[in-house]
Amino acid sequence: MNGITVVIGSICLLVIAYRLYGTFLAAKVLRLSEAEPTPAHKLNDGKDYVPTNRWVAFGHHFAAIAAAGPLVGPVLAAQFGYLPGLLWLLIGAVIGGAVHDAVVLFASMRRNGKSLSDVAKEELGPVAGFCTGLAMLFIITITMAGLSMVVINALENNPWGTFSVGITIPIAMGVGLYYKKTGNLKWASIIGFLLLLAGVFAGPYIKDSALGDWLTFNYKTLAILLPVYAFFAAALPVWLLLVPRDYLSSFMKIGVFIALILGVFLVNPSIQMPAFTKFVHGGGPVLSGPVWPFVSITIACGAISGFHAFVGSGTTPKMIDKWQDIKVVGFGAMLVECLVGIMALVAATSLHPADYFAINSAPEIFKTLGMHVVQLPTLNHEIGLNLEGRTGGAVTLAVGMAYIFKSIPWFGHLASYFFQFVIMFEAVFILTAIDAGTRIARYLIQDFFGEFYKPLKKADWLPGAIFASALACFVWGYLLFSGDIGSVWALFGVSNQLMASIGLIVGATVILKVAEKRRYMLTCLVPLAYLYVTVNAAGIWMTKNVYLNPASAGHSVLNGVLSIIMLILGLIILVTSVMKWITIWRTPEAELKYQSA
Repeated sequence: MNGITVVIGSICLLVIAYRLYGTFLAAKVLRLSEAEPTPAHKLNDGKDYVPTNRWVAFGHHFAAIAAAGPLVGPVLAAQFGYLPGLLWLLIGAVIGGAVHDAVVLFASMRRNGKSLSDVAKEELGPVAGFCTGLAMLFIITITMAGLSMVVINALENNPWGTFSVGITIPIAMGVGLYYKKTGNLKWASIIGFLLLLAGVFAGPYIKDSALGDWLTFNYKTLAILLPVYAFFAAALPVWLLLVPRDYLSSFMKIGVFIALILGVFLVNPSIQMPAFTKFVHGGGPVLSGPVWPFVSITIACGAISGFHAFVGSGTTPKMIDKWQDIKVVGFGAMLVECLVGIMALVAATSLHPADYFAINSAPEIFKTLGMHVVQLPTLNHEIGLNLEGRTGGAVTLAVGMAYIFKSIPWFGHLASYFFQFVIMFEAVFILTAIDAGTRIARYLIQDFFGEFYKPLKKADWLPGAIFASALACFVWGYLLFSGDIGSVWALFGVSNQLMASIGLIVGATVILKVAEKRRYMLTCLVPLAYLYVTVNAAGIWMTKNVYLNPASAGHSVLNGVLSIIMLILGLIILVTSVMKWITIWRTPEAELKYQSA
């Protein structure tokens, strides 16, 4: 098996799925029509609600949903072999993820671009709405911890990477200040991008200087610094840090996306990982659980992701120009993200299995596997970093890309630069998600506690913003400080897929009301049935065998309690929804159409 075969075959399948299933969903299930204006036109205010060209809206939506998940998740799932991850990426994205993203976007647009919790309240009732809002607060908090852990494992004892990533903070702030003062986007973009590249190429000199010692941090130190940074990112005005970081990171995303495609087509790497490994039954050094349910939990955003519901019921529904654009933006962007995940899987599985496990396992655990590294000593020397035991997926992807590109004669001596560029790309993009996610958590905290203390509901009230930002950073910072990648990433996966289940529940309710035929709600019920069982199986397994098991390295009563609370919230939402579905089903269609209009 070689990389080109996997990528070309996957592209063909995704194009066919978009053309056939995407068209069916748009025309028959959602019955997209231009009879009514979209919220962007109806509520056009020139700020939040703005009719936007479909390809610009696609770019915004894709940039928002495609964070670290499709890059890291498939790499971690490669522990089971290349085939389980590849199959779930393709099946999950087409049957689940693309449908989820399209129906959540449609449901939000039907309610004038409201958030998923508001949509759930109006479609399913106040109990489901309250539980959805509470679940969203838990999920966004856990998401921040899971994503932050990936950054820390990449930057631990890596002064070059720490400098390249850290320098992006003043660069982003400088770009924000320059653009606010001059309004010149062209020069702000050029200067910012060149400074980002300079940060990578200055890395070797920083590493070998006295500053390199100051920038060599261990895990615990980074676990404190990252929430502190997030606090300021959440509390500062968006134009000063969050927006310019988003904007600049889009250049990084485009560059790495193109590099992944070119690398696979130029080098055509062999897939060295077997189709299935001996760890499919559990007990693996990367993920302790069996291939099911954990392949679906680990590969989050690449196949289906509840985090997309935050975007699909946030900024994107306020930008859609025409109802038909839902197919391109909602359905299409998810399929493109699936392709990113597939290429990340190819990069990881192109490494020799022993090298892969040496990077993704603690050294003491790797010694028990009976494996012997092949290319890793050479890669250590060429990259200039000890790569063993750097778990989390980010380092593995960077090593895989460096391994592919150094096979090109002209690039043989640039392995270290390729590695650090990908590290910076991943870290900058994850920090972008952390910026936005922490700010979202701040808003959710203010809204939730504002029910008890009214001034907190004012988003521009400075004491409230400081309190909510500090609380959000403290909670996910504690999870980050005390956890390990195996337990926290699984917790993130369970919570994220639970959110996707909630999105499918809301989508099924809307489809039951608007579809040409009521049985078309199966487009949501089929992935929902699989996902809900998978989430509960993974949550119960992790709670029993890891979180509440004193003998486990990932023992954490807090993580266990969070898992139990989320599963209970999911059950309440499902039961409430089934009762609502029964009521809708018994309502004559003519009357239902009148009520829904």
